[in-house]
Amino acid sequence: MLFKELNLIEPLLKALSAEGYTHPTPIQEKAIPVVLQKKDLLGCAQTGTGKTAAFALPMLQLLQEKQAPKNTRRNIRALILTPTRELAIQIRESFEAYGKFTGIRQTVIFGGVSQGKQVEDLNKGVDVLIATPGRLLDLVSQRIVNLQHIELFVLDEADRMLDMGFVNDVKKIIAKIPVKRQTLFFSATMPPEISQLANTILTNPTRVEVTPISSTAEKITQAIYSVEKKNKPNLLIHLLQDKSIENVLVFTKTKHGADKLVKILAKANIVAEAIHGNKSQNARQRALTNFKSGELRVLVATDIAARGIDVDELKNVINFELPNIPETYVHRIGRTGRAGASGTAWSFCDEEERPFLNDILKLTQQEIPLVEDHPYPLYFNKLAVPSSVKKTKAKESFRSSTRKKSFRPKEKPQSFHRKTAS
Repeated sequence: MLFKELNLIEPLLKALSAEGYTHPTPIQEKAIPVVLQKKDLLGCAQTGTGKTAAFALPMLQLLQEKQAPKNTRRNIRALILTPTRELAIQIRESFEAYGKFTGIRQTVIFGGVSQGKQVEDLNKGVDVLIATPGRLLDLVSQRIVNLQHIELFVLDEADRMLDMGFVNDVKKIIAKIPVKRQTLFFSATMPPEISQLANTILTNPTRVEVTPISSTAEKITQAIYSVEKKNKPNLLIHLLQDKSIENVLVFTKTKHGADKLVKILAKANIVAEAIHGNKSQNARQRALTNFKSGELRVLVATDIAARGIDVDELKNVINFELPNIPETYVHRIGRTGRAGASGTAWSFCDEEERPFLNDILKLTQQEIPLVEDHPYPLYFNKLAVPSSVKKTKAKESFRSSTRKKSFRPKEKPQSFHRKTAS
């Protein structure tokens, strides 16, 4: 299917052509017609599926159909609520790219920076507002933002809203927008709390679901490196000394761990920067910009900060620490292998993380090679290795010389509904 078959208006097709897009992704193909019919939508899709365009394109079309006359003040008619600053900026960039021939104005507001420039942009009048919950409530309380004219409301990354403790703020915001509106609700996972929230804000929604959360991109080469916890920094340095590894997104569990790892890499003459919630907005944007441009080779991130990272042709993801939520593993490695491209996801696993690995195997139902042929191995055959683990012949992948075992799931997928500490 082509975008022109989705009944999109010419200004949008022109913008898509300028961006080099001709074929919609599955979620775009399913969601765009629903939104254009002015129906509520419940979307469940993992990262990297093209979700932003799935709501941005039809919203821009609906907004242009009822544009305010020229020389009249514009009211905020569409609100997109998202959990992180990085994601909010990314969404605004998408609206700017897709809407550049429509005349629709948009702006973004988020905390962590002075509100001056944001207020200045709002006072000029905008059609679309992309916001994080805290800053939005703050500006509403100051009577700088008026939500009484909202026609389209998007709640994006609802599961992260829950993880970050924003659900009460979300409910306060929903109470301030018109009851008569079109609502689009997106979440990568659907734990009970998120399903309950969706039920309270959607009216007869159409459900759109693509790429189940248990699946990972077929073109992502995965591997588990067995290593003692104390040797993880040494193993990372060893891998990064291979100059053929072009760019790497490294995941840590904590903000402190990210900063500490950057310092360790610096001592080994490997330049890296960290991105997490304690960094200033300017520092986060600088690191992200440098990483996207290729000036920065290694970016160390926490899960929440990384949710807004969208880098074309990201080749490698390294899980320095395995996540305790298996769905998070899928989100992390989904940063590579986007839009049909290939990618590599390596994960370091120590003895304490073995239960996390088992949960990942149950969820993904995939074999993941185990690499022990490196300078700092922790031989899992000395541990309680499940009977489903067996030796396999080494396959041609990122390191043809590695000696591998293969982790295989031994149970059918289960549902994992756990709350993550932010």
